[in-house]
Amino acid sequence: MVIAPSLLAADFGRFAHEAARADRSGAEWLHLDIMDGHFVPNISFGPEVVRVVRPHFSRVLDVHLMCGKPEILLEPFAKAGADRMTVHVELGAQVTPLLWKIRSLGKPVGLAVNPPTNIAEAKPYLAEIDLLLVMTVNPGFGGQAFIEECVPKVLQAAAWRKELGLDFRIEVDGGINNETAVECARAGADTFVSGTALFKKHNLRGAVDKMRALTMKASGELL
Repeated sequence: MVIAPSLLAADFGRFAHEAARADRSGAEWLHLDIMDGHFVPNISFGPEVVRVVRPHFSRVLDVHLMCGKPEILLEPFAKAGADRMTVHVELGAQVTPLLWKIRSLGKPVGLAVNPPTNIAEAKPYLAEIDLLLVMTVNPGFGGQAFIEECVPKVLQAAAWRKELGLDFRIEVDGGINNETAVECARAGADTFVSGTALFKKHNLRGAVDKMRALTMKASGELL
């Protein structure tokens, strides 16, 4: 199980400090939501934030591009220190060249699906990706409530992964706390992005450890 605190819920005035805190927590990944104000109705981080936090987080920087033109951002984020990058299936005809571009930069490839989008739209790309991100809120703002109707998408993705003999990770993001993480783990998710439920805790290490243990147990890894 991979636990990925989301920098969107961190103290924006102390990015380096917050990245170091996430590093000390033992979290496997640090998740960065990149918003352009067009694809989603908010603006967040650019490559410079990745460059700033890179020396303070020793493991994986997971960059999620919620952008209408990610093609102009892939190389800058890679150079800034992103370890893996995810784009959206909603970009349609752009998806295949975007996946190819991420792969050409030597990075694992992620594909995200928004709540209103049918999970079937991701199926043609499953053999080309390393991670499928099932959004469990409508992207744009942190602190939203988990959308229960997204859980069947996780179940379907896990079924396809088994049926097709693939090994892509299934990531969930949006309203993820201990309870919803357990629900998603039972459905087949193995990577959990959580902002408020982790970064807002004084003891971030304890919160990360607890979420990891709960999701491992829910998935049967500890049985």
